[in-house]
Amino acid sequence: MTISMYDISVAVFSARLNSLSKVLSLAEQNAADRKIDPQVFLTARLAPDMFALTRQVQIATDHAKGAPSRLAGREVPKYEDNESSFGELHARVAKTLDHLGSFSAADLNGSEERTIELRLAGREVSMNGLQYLLNAAMPNFYFHITTAYDILRHNGVPLGKATFLGR
Repeated sequence: MTISMYDISVAVFSARLNSLSKVLSLAEQNAADRKIDPQVFLTARLAPDMFALTRQVQIATDHAKGAPSRLAGREVPKYEDNESSFGELHARVAKTLDHLGSFSAADLNGSEERTIELRLAGREVSMNGLQYLLNAAMPNFYFHITTAYDILRHNGVPLGKATFLGR
């Protein structure tokens, strides 16, 4: 059996973003139930030198929209990064899911060998599509969705592994 670039990119990003949306909904409900200002969660971070929850979601969606766009040779959509509420984060995730829905498997055929050029850590980097997806886009995406989950879990939102996995 052959696995396609679509299956390991668009399908994975979509599934995980749907789970992230559920995590955000549970956090929003938990804040209401516990009478906690939602800004407490939205601005929470795990360490002083790490980004807050809102930025974690923004970066995760950036990788989810950017990877298939680059692999398909499309322009990467630009978002303003101005979300400041759970509703706005949900809208950003939904907009990213809509973008992912615009790709077909055919759009990514052959992208394993497409040269991807981008700035990483302040320097220009060039790699083939498969290397980019597996060694840059996916690890960064998972880092940020996991950190978003961890911020909320650390703040007492009753989340479990099944929630993270979308079950």
